[in-house]
Amino acid sequence: MYHLTYLEAAVVGLVQGVSELFPVSSLGHNVLIPALIGGSWARDLSVAKPESPYLAFIVGLHVATAIALLIYFWRDWVRVIRGFFTSLRHIVRPPKGTGRWQFRSADERLAWMIILATIPVGVVGLAFEHLFRVIFGKPVYAAVFLVINGLILLAGERYIRHRGLGQAAGPAADQRSGTQAAASASAVTDQDIVVERELAMTAAGHQAAGSAPANGHQAVRAQEVAEAQESDRRLSGMGYGEAMLIGSAQVLALLAGISRSGVTMVGGMFRGLSREDAARFAFLLATPVILAAGVLKIPDLTGPLGSGIRGQVLVASVLSGVGAYVSVRYLVRYFQTRTLTPFAIYCLIVGLGSIIYLKLVK
Repeated sequence: MYHLTYLEAAVVGLVQGVSELFPVSSLGHNVLIPALIGGSWARDLSVAKPESPYLAFIVGLHVATAIALLIYFWRDWVRVIRGFFTSLRHIVRPPKGTGRWQFRSADERLAWMIILATIPVGVVGLAFEHLFRVIFGKPVYAAVFLVINGLILLAGERYIRHRGLGQAAGPAADQRSGTQAAASASAVTDQDIVVERELAMTAAGHQAAGSAPANGHQAVRAQEVAEAQESDRRLSGMGYGEAMLIGSAQVLALLAGISRSGVTMVGGMFRGLSREDAARFAFLLATPVILAAGVLKIPDLTGPLGSGIRGQVLVASVLSGVGAYVSVRYLVRYFQTRTLTPFAIYCLIVGLGSIIYLKLVK
């Protein structure tokens, strides 16, 4: 029977939830931490060990992380899912005067961007995920890839500063070229305008009655919703090919040490997105991917492989979900004004320090 203590499960769950969304690689940390601690941790928590359920355990925790993302972005997912089904209706009954299927709102375009951007990592993940993580899931490899992750983050920051891109308030021309900007501008439909007007009226009404703390909180939340809608409109101005390229960057996260959110953000920044919009797109893209990955591993944990550790799985899942929710709340605000540089420096220091320790000291 596989042995996993509640302390080990709690640490792994919390690390998974927090580092999945921070651009520092959750899998890299969950491979490195047991190796650096050593002893029973290194024996119990080995991704590359044959017949070990540890890989299934940490991937299964993705369900809790995805649930936290769904809770935080639930309004966005309601709009995106509604946009998806609305777009399907247009296939059967194209808008009058067009004679063809076309998207009529930012939500419809964003829904299909998320679908298309998820396909590459879904295909590669199903075919090679276990192979990649067993072969490259060794501590030294994880440390090396963590260093590479830090360099990728620095490259993204260097590029965005060179281009003069910063927060999402920058000119639309910096984010989209010629035809893309025109397409985005023409996409402001009556539906979009109505939604924006309702949000603005809601915020104004709450601010007018802002003497009560609850109303003040509602006004802040209404503003966040309005900003989210505006961000989605900017994102929907990308081309579908660009969305697929950004989504394809998630394939690199199959390597322990490479951060899914980090490489996706950098991919978005290289395609002209601001940090804020790139982070938002990365979190939206991550949700279906990590949810699917976790769901696929649940049968392993409910079967013989998970015998004797189901209590530990529950504890780890709760901590993973809480850690992910707190993290995404923090990061959404963080990237409105700050950069990837601190995370890049962290990855370089931890990665290089781990290499030195594992190869020269231990």
